[in-house]
Amino acid sequence: MMSAVERILSRAVIEITPGSIVNLGIGLPTQVMHYLPDDFDVQIHSENGILCAWKQAEPESMDPFLIDASGAYVSLREGASLFDSAVSFAMIRRARLDLTMIGAFEVDAHGNLANWKIPGKFSPGIGGAMELAQKTKRIVVLTTHTDKHGLPKILETCRLPLTAKACVSRIISDLAVIDVTDQGLVVREKLVDISNVDLQALTEAELTFAIEGKAL
Repeated sequence: MMSAVERILSRAVIEITPGSIVNLGIGLPTQVMHYLPDDFDVQIHSENGILCAWKQAEPESMDPFLIDASGAYVSLREGASLFDSAVSFAMIRRARLDLTMIGAFEVDAHGNLANWKIPGKFSPGIGGAMELAQKTKRIVVLTTHTDKHGLPKILETCRLPLTAKACVSRIISDLAVIDVTDQGLVVREKLVDISNVDLQALTEAELTFAIEGKAL
């Protein structure tokens, strides 16, 4: 049986279309590339200055100058480009990225995202997440459905400081795939065998179900 993280990551790779330019945010999203086939046609963008970053480097080939958003040592695909932060963020601001996968502390029914600060806890700053969330063509949130206390992370309205407003297109949790639409949150798939009633009980925002109660 897959763990919660494995369910999220194995489902997340389906969102990546061949030939696309994709940014994988800090934390859980950076692990998505390890679920991609080695010959998959995708260009992974890292905002610290890499296009065509690839899977974590083996210990004997680690380069201290090649790291991803999470600080892990990465490898490069053939044809990779290296550039400074100004060029990297120009790519983001010009909407050259097709997809960003990003983590969340909270995400709400309006597609608002909060993923950079919990009041009372140290944060180094909002960072590149603000740019990515505002300018990428499509934002997919990867998150556990509830926090470590069992409280919902998918809310009616975010309570933490926002990273960006109305930016999220889809939420992939360990329980379900949920789209943000003009009519609210719509459950497209279930990743576990859970009833509609139980899934709603773990979600603060109201859900509409486009599928039957059983897991797909």
